[in-house]
Amino acid sequence: MQTTLQTLWQETRDSDSVRQRLFQVLRQSIIQMVLAPGQALSEKEIADTFSVSRQPVREAFIRLSEAGLVEVKPQRGTYVVKISQRAVLEARFVRESLEVAIALKAAKCTLSSSVLMELNELIVRQRSCIERKDHDRFFLLDEMFHRTLAFSTGQVMAWKVIEDVKAQLDRVRYLSIPDSTPIAKLADQHQAIVDAIADADTNAAAKAMSIHQHEILNSLPELEHRFPEMFEELELVTPALAI
Repeated sequence: MQTTLQTLWQETRDSDSVRQRLFQVLRQSIIQMVLAPGQALSEKEIADTFSVSRQPVREAFIRLSEAGLVEVKPQRGTYVVKISQRAVLEARFVRESLEVAIALKAAKCTLSSSVLMELNELIVRQRSCIERKDHDRFFLLDEMFHRTLAFSTGQVMAWKVIEDVKAQLDRVRYLSIPDSTPIAKLADQHQAIVDAIADADTNAAAKAMSIHQHEILNSLPELEHRFPEMFEELELVTPALAI
């Protein structure tokens, strides 16, 4: 099924406020390229789509602007920003730093068997997406895997920071699946992380997570070449930036 604004709206919780649901839908639609980089956004059209007033749409635009996903141009309108390689690389650096620390903590504190079982079950569900080529579902399960690992070590604030900085990074991650980064490879990397944590091997856990977080660096140049219209111009991935 093709993802649309309406299908994303149906996935939000009825108990959430309209402004929160709108923000979630618009954020996810930008990440999943339902709203393409460079696309103009209309408050009225989005308000009409969801049968809401323009005020919560305006508030959602402000939050999206703060997240670096849209740009509000006075007298010209609101636009989905193109992907900034620099923003992607900076977000990846922050995410790797925090997630390596989380993996280290998980290996040191020895996660309970129930948490390890949950993580392994998520990997099984990820692998089930391979034959079905259900890339959207895999993306959600990938998110659940990393969030579960963070929450299981008590690092709720760290996960909030990761969520706040990774919006640009998520767009590249979404583009990279399945051609640039096969989901089977990502599932294997998740398994290596869990196995190292189960063995209480801190070095292996940190290394496995670092390798996993570096994966996006392998696909970024190819994605820019394949989808130049989605990236900001005059940016070039260099070894210095990629460190």
